[in-house]
This record gives sequence, C-alpha cells and structure tokens, in this order.
Amino acid sequence: MSEYQYYEFLTVERKLTSKEMSALRNISSRAHITPVSLTNVYNFGDFKGNPTDLVRKFFDAHVYMANWGTAVFMINLPLEAISRETVETMQAEDFLDFKAFQNHWVITWSLDEEPEDLDRFVMDDGTSWMQRLLPIRDELLRGDLRSLYIGWLAAVTKEMVDDDELEPLSLEGLKSLTPAQQALAEFLEVDPDLLAAAGMGSTDAEDPERKQEMMEKWLNTMSHERLVSVSRLLLTGQSQQAERELKNEYYAWMRSLSDGSSRKDLRTVEELRENADSAQKIRLEKERLKKKKEEENAAKKDKPISRSWPRIATRNGKQFKVLWPVVPGWLTRKRARPLLTYLRPVPTTGIQRLFSRSSINSWKITCVAKHLSIA
Repeated sequence: MSEYQYYEFLTVERKLTSKEMSALRNISSRAHITPVSLTNVYNFGDFKGNPTDLVRKFFDAHVYMANWGTAVFMINLPLEAISRETVETMQAEDFLDFKAFQNHWVITWSLDEEPEDLDRFVMDDGTSWMQRLLPIRDELLRGDLRSLYIGWLAAVTKEMVDDDELEPLSLEGLKSLTPAQQALAEFLEVDPDLLAAAGMGSTDAEDPERKQEMMEKWLNTMSHERLVSVSRLLLTGQSQQAERELKNEYYAWMRSLSDGSSRKDLRTVEELRENADSAQKIRLEKERLKKKKEEENAAKKDKPISRSWPRIATRNGKQFKVLWPVVPGWLTRKRARPLLTYLRPVPTTGIQRLFSRSSINSWKITCVAKHLSIA
C-alpha cells in the first residue's frame, strides 16, 4: 500500500501577508498556498514544517490524515477563551492536548492508536474534514465545551482511562450534539454507544425561564467598571471578544454555585461503560424493529400482486397478451420477479431460453415482457 499524508491549514480571522506566504513557501515548495490556506499531499517524504508552530504563528485550524491510521485536528484559540481550570480537567494525554502560548491556546485532538477501521483511512483523502470540523472553533469561542468532552471520550474508547476515574465535567446537551461535534466523534472513532451513554446522564439545555433568572442574578453582581469595559468592546467592533469574556465569567460564576454538588453528579468511567452496554442493547433493538417493519411493509406491498400471479400466469398463450400493459408498471416498482417465477414452467422455448441461473436483472425482465406481448 502506497503512503498517503494530507495536510491542510486554514486562517479564519485574517489573511496571510505576502511575507508570511513567502515564509510558508520556504517550508514547502509543492504546497498549494493562498492568502487563507495551505494544503499539501505527500506520497513519499514528510512535511518539513511543525504543525503546532504553523498554527501558533499563521493559522487558526489544521487537519492532518495519514493512511496508516493517524488523524489530527488542531485549532488556535485566544487564551481567555478557555480557563486553565477547564484545561487541567479536560486534558487527555495522546488524545486531547492543550499548549499555552503568550496570547492563545493551541488545542489538538488526535487519533494515533490502531484504528478500528483502517479501510476508512485508505478510502478517505481527508479533504472534507476541515469544513466539517471547523465550526468547533466558533463553538468553543462561544463557551460550548462539548468538543473537549468528546476528546476525553476518545481516550475512554481506547481504554486509556481508569474505570474509577470521574468524567471531567457535567455538561448540558451531550444527548443532542451539533453536526461538527458528531463529525469530531467520527473523526476520533469515539464508540457511538459510549457517546450515547454520555448523553444518558446529560441534561438538556436549561429551562429558559430558569436560565434568564440566573443571568439576571449574575448581571446584578457586575461592577460599573466591568459594564463600561464590555460596552467599550461592543462599541469598538469587538463583539465576539465581549461575548467570549462574558460567557467565561458567567459559566465560572455558575460553577462556583454548584461546585459541591456537581462533583457528586459526575459519573465514573465504569458507570459510563455500563450505560454504553445499555445503549448498545437499545440501538440493536431499534435496528431489529426497523428491519422488521421494513420487511413487513415490503411483504404488504407484494402480497396483493403475488396472489394474482396464479390467475395471470397461465399456460394459455392467448392470456399472456394481457400481461404487457401491466408488466412495465411492475417493472418500475421491482415487482416483476414473482411473475417471472410463475412463468418459469411455461413450456415455451423462447421464454425458457431467456431465463438463466443468475439473478433476473431488469434487462431480462424487459426481454421476457416483450416476448410475452407477442406470444
């Protein structure tokens, strides 16, 4: 099997300068470089640049895939977007890594263990993942930490977390992930039953009235100086930063109110695995019922027509002519096969010649139908 490595880097909040593009060209002479991106494919050799350094200096997001089973998603976030307390709680060695620099974090989700489905990496060229995963950056900027929890679950999936260890945080909305979060779980090969298990103990979004009440209480604790500071950010076009700072402060305040009880609500890895077993049983039962219903519906559609075959498929050659107006409709609905089954014993050399031991495809059905129309 030939080697395949895919690299993609993307900027979101700014464009690269000509000087920066020249610096990137010095790293790779074959890369496709634009004012907002760098992409490269390697079938031999390696990329000379350091992805973490490139994300730190130039880019906001990075995707890497190799056909031997490695997958990496990396983003650059302002330092104030995530608290150090959250980082310490969420860190999962080899699966979710945080590196702090002067003004920002570089967060990396990795899959470098033996993959469950190696064929996936052979068939997937990696080009679709940036578009699917990029919204995670904006979600984190808005205070949604579920993508970090998914990174921790990847470590649990690969059995790299002890059974008695507690989940890092109790988060809302784990049972209703965003498309980007679902894509991240797929990217990292998180066990779908384990993901469903995490959702079992997760509450839905807080009741709107209750949420509004808590926000009002928190706003009343803000100083005049802080309100002025936030207003200044809004007036100078820095609304995203204002939202990010306020949400971080609000969620920190919420955590301070429930620190005592929230730790009690956290589940162990062993409990999550038990929930995963239950989730698997539920999933398999749903799949069984769905398949059964599909089979019953198919049988109901075919039953009325099947009952009419003995009357229609007679050996009387004159009656074969009545089939021609009917067969095309059955053909389009894939119902002609039962008719041909009844016609097999018909002692007509021309008809018998059109049948074979292989499955009856639409071409054969058409041929038989045309033959019957002139029988």
